[in-house]
Amino acid sequence: MQLPPLQRGTLIKRYKRFLADVMMPDGSQITAHCPNTGAMTGCVEPGWDVWLSHSDNPKRKLAWTLELIASPSGLICVHSVRANPVVGEALRSGLIPSLANIIPIQAEVRYGDNSRADFKLGDGTSATFVEVKAVTLYEDNGWGLFPDTISERARRHVQELAKVVCQGQRGVMVFCALHAGIDRVAPAHRIDPEYSRALVEASRVGVEIYALGTEISTGHIRAHTPIPFEHSRS
Repeated sequence: MQLPPLQRGTLIKRYKRFLADVMMPDGSQITAHCPNTGAMTGCVEPGWDVWLSHSDNPKRKLAWTLELIASPSGLICVHSVRANPVVGEALRSGLIPSLANIIPIQAEVRYGDNSRADFKLGDGTSATFVEVKAVTLYEDNGWGLFPDTISERARRHVQELAKVVCQGQRGVMVFCALHAGIDRVAPAHRIDPEYSRALVEASRVGVEIYALGTEISTGHIRAHTPIPFEHSRS
């Protein structure tokens, strides 16, 4: 996916979860919206280069949005909803072979107990429901871990997919690495053991789990290859 025009700056601090102070190239300081509900561990070190998008919408409280951060191990996209269009492009291009050529592809479809799937592939009883999760927590040797904080919402999504599979349809979880240094993904058991256990149980009943590596630049984000998913770090 193409990114909007971005302005470079230097991170001063992220705080109150959704706010980030940034020093701009002209020496001015702005407060940007930080569109990420996670802990963003290892993503928001003061002094790191960042890139921001700008909105002219007068109804917005903050005109700037934090998009990318340059870490020593690669660019990170901290705008977590960017994962959905990246995965959408991957689905349409057939990057995940077992999900290729299933049409139509619909986004944001209600299913289950008042849940909303990121994508629905196909129709009727053979439909495939897809949940997407953005992975930014990086650890040594290319590991990406999810989630980076306790997430009951993420656990409910896994359990909803398991219900779909038990009802005879297809449930898929796609972890999208929004950190250029990540080349394999695992659940963050020490951070959220309940989520890790839910993922194992979902896999046992037939929920399919995939992970995608991405190429990130200041102009675009593109899923370029499937990467390994492991239920535990080796």
